[in-house]
This record gives sequence, structure tokens and C-alpha cells, in this order.
Amino acid sequence: MILRDFPMTQAIRVLKENAAVYTIHEYAYEDRGGTTIAARELGAAEHDVIKTLVFETDSRAPLIVLMHGDREVSTKNLARFLGVKSVSPCSSETAQRHTGYQVGGISPFGSRKKLLVHMERSIVDCPRIFINAGKRGLLAEITPDEVVRILNPILVDIAV
Repeated sequence: MILRDFPMTQAIRVLKENAAVYTIHEYAYEDRGGTTIAARELGAAEHDVIKTLVFETDSRAPLIVLMHGDREVSTKNLARFLGVKSVSPCSSETAQRHTGYQVGGISPFGSRKKLLVHMERSIVDCPRIFINAGKRGLLAEITPDEVVRILNPILVDIAV
């Protein structure tokens, strides 16, 4: 469902401030439904629904990883890329503390703390993607070029 009157989140503010070209979609969020439910509800390929994941290094340095909905992050490859001993997903509470967003609604745009964003390289090959807009059940349809322009992410090859 495309909304004309959607919640104004910090993520949407950042998109507006950057004059991004995007469309907001809302769907009925389901706990633990993840990108499978989002893709089904929006009629999109799960590959094009992008997860925003929050990780910490062994020294507790937080970072964001953008990953295709139908892929997982190789923490071993991510740690190797970062030059650290290990990387692990943050707890829900820690992710919320770093980003200001609830898990299931974490957006790479407008996080509370300025976090480095790492993006799976193959995302740039998608014609358009759906990425969280700062609230559970709220996604922005946007081109990867816009995401790169606004976030300047570090491109990585860490999908499995």
C-alpha cells in the first residue's frame, strides 16, 4: 500500500533533507516475519528487500550492514574485511541504543549515533530496493544509487 500520509520518522526526514527520490510503502508488520513478509506484502522479490543489521566488533564498535533479504552475513568474512578478531549481531536493546530505532524498524538513515554503513556490493545491481524507513512496517522504495549518494556506504562482499 502506498501512503500519502505516513508517519514522519527520522529516516524520512533524512531522505527529505537529501532531496531523495523515494516512495513510502506500509505493510502489516509481523513479529519475526522479516523480509519474507515484507516482500510478500509488497509484491516484491525478497532479494530486493534490504535488511538493516547492526553488528559490533570484538572491541564493541558498532556498525550497520545492509544485506539482501534472502541472504545472510558471513560474520567471518565481515571480521576479516574489518581486520578484527570477531563480529557479532547486537542485541535488540543495544541496536536500539545505537540507532534509536526498534529492531524490525531499523533504518540506515538518521540513526541516533553516526555509524559506518557497510553495504553488500551486489545491492547496487538491483534496479530498485525496499529499505526500512524508520518504523516497523514502513519501507522506502528507492534506487541503490540514491542510497549510495546519501549514505556513502563501504561496499563489501560478505553474503552467504
